[in-house]
Amino acid sequence: MPVHIALRCDARPDIGTGHAVRCLALGDELTARGARVTILGEVSGVTWLEEQIDQRGLAVVPAPVSPEELAAAATELACDAVVLDGYHLDLGCGTALRAAGVAVLSVVDDRFGAGQDADLYLDQNFGAQPAPGIPAERQLLGLDYALFRDEVLRHRPAAPRRAPTGAPRVLAVFGGSDPYAAATVVVPLLLATGQPLHLTAVAARPEIAEVLEGLPTGPGQLVEVVAPTPDLAALAATCDLAVTAAGSSVWEFLCLGLPSLLVCVVDNQAPGYDAVTGQGLAEPFGHLSRLRDDADARELAMATFERLLSDPARQDHLAAVGMSLVDGRGRARVADALEYCLSLRPPQMRT
Repeated sequence: MPVHIALRCDARPDIGTGHAVRCLALGDELTARGARVTILGEVSGVTWLEEQIDQRGLAVVPAPVSPEELAAAATELACDAVVLDGYHLDLGCGTALRAAGVAVLSVVDDRFGAGQDADLYLDQNFGAQPAPGIPAERQLLGLDYALFRDEVLRHRPAAPRRAPTGAPRVLAVFGGSDPYAAATVVVPLLLATGQPLHLTAVAARPEIAEVLEGLPTGPGQLVEVVAPTPDLAALAATCDLAVTAAGSSVWEFLCLGLPSLLVCVVDNQAPGYDAVTGQGLAEPFGHLSRLRDDADARELAMATFERLLSDPARQDHLAAVGMSLVDGRGRARVADALEYCLSLRPPQMRT
């Protein structure tokens, strides 16, 4: 009987899609290895992601809220392991699952999502630091463990791209649901620079698309408003630069060698935003809250964008360093660790 892994994650327009997308990437690897994979949670109101799950033939099973009921559900489903990925999950989930004989992989982002009892901990962020009191062999830290779906890996170029000689194609994307409508704040600033560009803006919801389609453009500027796509990497492969939220898309764009400017949309993105921009792996566009209300922050963001556009050597450097840091094999390393963890369980706990 194949190993059965449940991915405990949720995705809705109000909470975003990042947790489910990275779980789906791990699911791709586990499925390729012959495991049975189930989504244990809620995926609703995000059509493109629901289609991705359907195409993979994965079952989506509602998840109980209480740790004890979650453990009972995992036992009923004959799960060998559960991947916990969500800041909102009760911190007793890991303890209850392990007590029921189910192995646990807890996915965290710095302090966000931390606190679960687990067999393995994954923090795929750049500069991730070990958690105190947990053996090193149980912690999977940094970009070597970044999770990417099949759709991303198939578009990883053989060599870093080079800066364009003409007007750049710029991708603006702020998550699969853009719950804070960041696109309506950032895209006007990109156009306000007056720089010639072909701007592809992902509008996660109709009301965002309406705003973006009504924006005035200057000479040499073209705005193409598109709906969220399950194959964002294919769209990214047609672009020269990206302006994106400092979430999981950052690691995808590093893997693809796409030079990026980052927007810190919410507090939980701040550690990754600071680490990546602080090490010069992407350019800082600013914090969304300040871009909304602070004229100086807007001016600084626009100047940063213009500076990157005028510096092809910097663009080439960002493309090369991103691909060198992120090799796209992170999900295989995580799956290896999970398989090893399962192999250590007593025989009576194995299906």
